Amino acid sequence: MSSPVTPLSRVSRGRGLAERLCRKSGALAVARGSHCRVRGPGRAMALYTAAASVLDGLQRRDGALKTLVYKSRFQNVKQLYALVSETLRYSPVLDSIMDGAALLKAEKKLPPHLAKVLVYDLLFGKGLKCGGSWKVLVLKHRARLQAELARLKVRRKVSCNEDLLAPTEGVIQALQVPRYVRVNTLKTCKDDVVDYFKRQGYSYLGRAARMEELSSLSGKQFLLDPHLPELLVFPPQTDFHENRLYVAGHIILQDKASCLPAFLLSPPSGSHVIDACAAPGNKTSHVAAILKNKGQIFAFDLDPNRLATMSTMLVRAGVSCCELANQDFLTVDPSDPKYSNVTYILLDPSCSGSGMVNRLPAEESAPSSERLRALARFQRKALSHALRFPALQRLAYSTCSVQQEENEDVVWDVLQEHGTAFRLVNVLPSWPHRGLATFPGAECCLRACPAATLTNGFFVAVLERQQECTSQGSSSSLPAAVDGGAERSQDGEGRGPRAARKKRRKKSQCVK
Repeated sequence: MSSPVTPLSRVSRGRGLAERLCRKSGALAVARGSHCRVRGPGRAMALYTAAASVLDGLQRRDGALKTLVYKSRFQNVKQLYALVSETLRYSPVLDSIMDGAALLKAEKKLPPHLAKVLVYDLLFGKGLKCGGSWKVLVLKHRARLQAELARLKVRRKVSCNEDLLAPTEGVIQALQVPRYVRVNTLKTCKDDVVDYFKRQGYSYLGRAARMEELSSLSGKQFLLDPHLPELLVFPPQTDFHENRLYVAGHIILQDKASCLPAFLLSPPSGSHVIDACAAPGNKTSHVAAILKNKGQIFAFDLDPNRLATMSTMLVRAGVSCCELANQDFLTVDPSDPKYSNVTYILLDPSCSGSGMVNRLPAEESAPSSERLRALARFQRKALSHALRFPALQRLAYSTCSVQQEENEDVVWDVLQEHGTAFRLVNVLPSWPHRGLATFPGAECCLRACPAATLTNGFFVAVLERQQECTSQGSSSSLPAAVDGGAERSQDGEGRGPRAARKKRRKKSQCVK
């Protein structure tokens, strides 16, 4: 049974795992909403316990890192994410040190994941801040742990801790992907943001003519993206999390590939739009900006924790046209009069996440064939369900996966299921990386990857309802409709998906 739709500012949160962890650790805690507020030294212990729980969930493959951090409902999500991320980065080093010091053999009651988090903060972090019996156990072995760290550095012939980390392909790719900053036009405009960064000492180089220019940025240089008119590009690893514009919601830190679905969907202002699997909300806020907050977005997500975080994010971004629902999109009735005017749908379903270049070592293993089949089954159901909304005219399907099973195979299967009702749109013809040639018309789809597009790995397909073509007498189910798709002039304006559709309507003909 799905829960009712709730207003944006009142998404239900409930009590979370962090609160239960606080009670288990003996910390003095006060539950307030979904957060656990801890007083005294127990605050740090609650952080360590929550981090250990996330590590345990990763080992059981209960979900990705961000998902598990959200589910923990620990009060300071950023602090928890940072601690788990760093512990995972040092995981092989920590295993070697703990084995050498025989920590877990000596302290059999110390949970392994909790031990790893505590040893990380002791040796590589800011030092243990917690109190209680766990701290006493670890500190009893401090001299031996430090000696093992020193021996490990000697064996590997390094002098600093960072040199103990073996670089991985994912880390190298992440370092090469630029920092993309989407200007939130609900609160500001591109020119004002550019002027702000200029006053901060940044050098604006104008609009990039070629994608290759994005890889040559350094220092405090930045560019306007060659494809998306509100996307600024900075050198890799540029950090804006503490920047005033980010905190105020004037800019959104969003990878370029993740910006493509809403940009290519391009709903006109005033449209009714469904965001089928909405959390954490960056694409939702992008759709709202394209709508100029005029119209209606129905955003669904089954995970209440992620939806609660999304609610906060949308409020900060100034989104006022969105209605959130803690509901499985597959249970939404397409014939419900409430959705009778929905003409645009953005569908970004759960996927393997295999295209994310900043995945941590614990998440890097390729998804099993069984998991891919399960994900593809869900994705096909979701896409087929979305196409059943009676007023639907245009849909953007996207994943952050590079797996054919979740991308081209899903699109082709659903297109065959729906016959001639929908066709693929050939969007953004200048985009260099296209869909795999697994079926006729697959080149209409977009792919993204660090090497070809300087982004995360991604897939986007845009489907439009096929108009009746009596003059052509077409009965083909092949996805062969063509759209000029979001091609822009040098100043960032010009012919986009809407303009191309108007042009086709004027011609009153179908393209086979």
